[in-house]
Amino acid sequence: MGSRRKARECALQMLFAADFAEAVPEEVLKTYWVELGDADVEETAREFATRLAAGTLSHVEALDERIRSRAEHWRIPRMAIVDRNILRLAVYEFLYEPTPRTVAINEALEIARRFSTYEATQFINGILDAIKRDLDEEQPQQNIQPEELEQTSDDEAEESADNEQASSA
Repeated sequence: MGSRRKARECALQMLFAADFAEAVPEEVLKTYWVELGDADVEETAREFATRLAAGTLSHVEALDERIRSRAEHWRIPRMAIVDRNILRLAVYEFLYEPTPRTVAINEALEIARRFSTYEATQFINGILDAIKRDLDEEQPQQNIQPEELEQTSDDEAEESADNEQASSA
């Protein structure tokens, strides 16, 4: 698993803890790495995870409004805690991180496959795809340079390198 995916999973765990316990976000962020976090996570991944969680928590109302606009017949509090926080995290990346939107969707779906259900993965994909289309119309994302894309998705970069090695062998 790439370090950025691990960071997203840690961010999801922070969001889940804050949501489930209705805790003060600053307290969750402060105590996560001491009490719950994986000690093997690299420092850059820790920083990315903390930035994602803090950013998501600071914009939760705006993120929920985006999600609500595309989650027909679903109220945010009625969604599973894991699912709503996967959605929040991905929408935060859409709006505030240089991550290509397609990569953010793919990462959200991989995390949903690990932490939620098959049906939830379809639900999350539908909502994120609709929000992505809305954002592409409102504010098309700038072309991301290949080196930025590589940083954004370790798994995709590793897979590409493996494919190149296999074809040259």
